[in-house]
Amino acid sequence: MSRFFLALMVVAALGSCGERQGSAPRDLENACAILRERPEYVRELRQAERNWGVEPHVLMAMIYQESKFISNNRTPHQYALGVIPVGRQSSAFGYAQALDGTWDEYRRKHGGMGARRDDFGDATDFMGWYMAQTVEETGLGMNDTRGQYLAYHEGRTGYLRGSYRGKSWLIRIADEVAARAIVYERQIASCRGVRI
Repeated sequence: MSRFFLALMVVAALGSCGERQGSAPRDLENACAILRERPEYVRELRQAERNWGVEPHVLMAMIYQESKFISNNRTPHQYALGVIPVGRQSSAFGYAQALDGTWDEYRRKHGGMGARRDDFGDATDFMGWYMAQTVEETGLGMNDTRGQYLAYHEGRTGYLRGSYRGKSWLIRIADEVAARAIVYERQIASCRGVRI
């Protein structure tokens, strides 16, 4: 067996050990468990709060809904005739499920060209930035989780037009995101060993 092939097998075996790239924390129902398992999230959530004023539980609830904390999450493929792949539902990617165009705007205006959608710190900063723009354009409160989620999903223009009003499924999801934010806030407040 050649040395190159042997080295390649060793690297592949070592790469398969440990945490799977892009994987979610184990207990998504418990904010404390998430933050204990991923302590780097604490620093990034604090930074987003300092930069934009968005509280950690709001960001966590929105990230839960968008990606279930999976860093490389993508929308599903679409199929013609049920079998022929024709692409993904949208360009949404990463923790924040940011669309290509919106992400590019963020990178030009604030995040820098090195910002990545699969980086938790960049994703939380992006969401804070987007939500700050939403406050300016719509008058929604920064920590109005339900309203911010609707504007995040529909876009600010869609939100102002009320495009969500005809989507009972989206209103239900926005209510679930707001309820999760309340649960996460209570859990974070009583968290032992994690300070946010």
